[in-house]
Amino acid sequence: MKVIKPPASIDIPPNTKAAFLAGSIDMGNAIDWQATVTQALTNSSLTFLNPRRDDWDASWEQSTNNPQFVAQVNWELEALEKAHCIAMYFAPHSKAPITLLELGLFAQSKKLIVCCSKNFWRKGNVDVVCQRYGIPQVTNLENLIQAIKKECVEI
Repeated sequence: MKVIKPPASIDIPPNTKAAFLAGSIDMGNAIDWQATVTQALTNSSLTFLNPRRDDWDASWEQSTNNPQFVAQVNWELEALEKAHCIAMYFAPHSKAPITLLELGLFAQSKKLIVCCSKNFWRKGNVDVVCQRYGIPQVTNLENLIQAIKKECVEI
């Protein structure tokens, strides 16, 4: 198992599947669910593309005039495109607007597995998108880990 985070280059080893960990971060306020996933799958052969940047600075202006911000967004888009599967987690009591954007961008990609808490503020919207595009959906983080094992490792 390998974990790649920004700003590192997205070099996926040959003959390896990559899973992008899309989901609630909320400027670092959401639980570090990505760490839970990677710890649970330590023995897998997957490469995880984790957008939760270790050196994120919340004071960075979210503007195309800010090179750090632009680099972060471009890293995430490149990682989403290169990933073989996208594990998406909508945490309870999270807004996750970027994750909603990513759901829309990749809904038709056949790469998504979605975990959406019953307490997520836009669960109904997520459910409808998943139903419409045949996106597998699970109910909790433990089930997401199992789905990643099944869907991403065996691609």
